[in-house]
Amino acid sequence: MFLIFIISVPVFEVNAHSMFNSAEEFYGGYRVQVATSPEFPQIDEPSKLLVRVTDSDFNEVDRFTMGIRFFYNDQQVDAILPQSHEGGHWDYDYVWRSSGNHIVKIDLYDMGANSGVLTYTFNMGTQSPFGLIFFMAIITGAVTLVVIMAYIYIPKKIKRTRS
Repeated sequence: MFLIFIISVPVFEVNAHSMFNSAEEFYGGYRVQVATSPEFPQIDEPSKLLVRVTDSDFNEVDRFTMGIRFFYNDQQVDAILPQSHEGGHWDYDYVWRSSGNHIVKIDLYDMGANSGVLTYTFNMGTQSPFGLIFFMAIITGAVTLVVIMAYIYIPKKIKRTRS
């Protein structure tokens, strides 16, 4: 019976959970996706900048030339010179030097009918905005649950012991 159930269930395409520090942008007939690994990079520690390029039909491109510029407080702090890549992925090791929000501009060169430069702009953070708030919310919830359970069950226990 279990086998019949498994066979009868339709199979759909499965997509992985998108990372918090990720984004995508459509422009000029191409889609560029960018993410960091780990999701929130630590300052002065190596991380990976993950880039994926697809066409408008979501098919990975075979070859692309790309450069990256990093901005912090409206000042360019770093740049990666344009490089050619085979396939639709580029994983780049990068060390973030400042805490906070960075603007990352990805320049895609000479794609198809576009003989110029297509620039994609992304916001990338280097510290988790959820870190302390997330832990405080969990601790507050746990303490609240304990207080409510104690308020409900302690008076009942006291009544039973007096009876």
